[in-house]
Amino acid sequence: MVPPPSGHTGWSCSIIWTVNIVLKSSRQYRFLIMKTAISAFALLSLAAPVLSATYPLSDSIVGSAFYNAFTFQAISDPTHGRVKYVDKATAQSQNLTFASSDTFILRADFKTKLSASGPGRNSVRIRSNKVYTTHVAVFNVRHMPQGCGTWPAIWETNESNWPNGGEIDILEGVNDKGPNAATLHTGSGCTMPATRTQTGTSLQLDCNAAVNGNAGCGVRLNTAASYGPTFNGNQGGWYAVERTNNFINVWFWARNDGSVPADVRNGASSVNTDNWGTPSANFPNTSCNIATHFNQHNIIINLTFCGDWAGSVYGSSGCPSTCVDYVNNNPSAFTNAYFDFASLKVYS
Repeated sequence: MVPPPSGHTGWSCSIIWTVNIVLKSSRQYRFLIMKTAISAFALLSLAAPVLSATYPLSDSIVGSAFYNAFTFQAISDPTHGRVKYVDKATAQSQNLTFASSDTFILRADFKTKLSASGPGRNSVRIRSNKVYTTHVAVFNVRHMPQGCGTWPAIWETNESNWPNGGEIDILEGVNDKGPNAATLHTGSGCTMPATRTQTGTSLQLDCNAAVNGNAGCGVRLNTAASYGPTFNGNQGGWYAVERTNNFINVWFWARNDGSVPADVRNGASSVNTDNWGTPSANFPNTSCNIATHFNQHNIIINLTFCGDWAGSVYGSSGCPSTCVDYVNNNPSAFTNAYFDFASLKVYS
């Protein structure tokens, strides 16, 4: 999939050209050194798939293009949240989504006080129409949902074969508690090494959704700016995921981070992940066959409330009342419970 780095050919040709001039009078030496140079070129060519990771742009999703690239899922929440996912028409009529030339908003209702016996708070869940295997996805996010009881997520999965088809949580958390944790969920037989090349901190090592309360194998990022109010205070940033059969990597760069790669910041027509530095989270295939544990994935973006995670840890999060009561009775608390996407770029 990945071509050899263009510089390799140039180096080899320069070596051969120079040798031809300097050793013009000695065919024997010229042949010997040319043979050495060609051998070196062959070795470089064999190494190219490891040394180069360039991906061309396949999907540029900005503003109203999100409406064509994603479908609104008006479904029951599989995580049992205090939420009612609405369809596109309802979301637009209630101003739960909005798009302009460079902005795409997804939000929850922040006006309605809920009946304890009625449905949950209106919100949105969207799923990409395309599916992806080997790819890079770069999310330029200006703002993410915040507030007690919130459970926002940007993730990838195969809904029809969960967990055996795998899940990649790129951005996910609850009750404003950062930092973010990037996490995999799988069927049995996928584990991660304790030590790997990443800037984050490994949590559970078994990715099996059937153990450890479906905690998955997560990596806690090393900056508070990766989640919640601190993320929003910095005007967000960029999340990126690279999935191959050899590894899955996740990166985060805050908006004001001077190390943001130029191809990420500019939404370039191609990206080279070799230039991105150490990932925030690294999931290698050393004890996990990524090709078999991860099927074709849709990208999903959603915001729920309470439920299996946010509800279960609500009492220890420093939030008032109970999760369901708070969500029911404090609509204005969710004024800032929204995503603002500048763009989503997918490279494959």
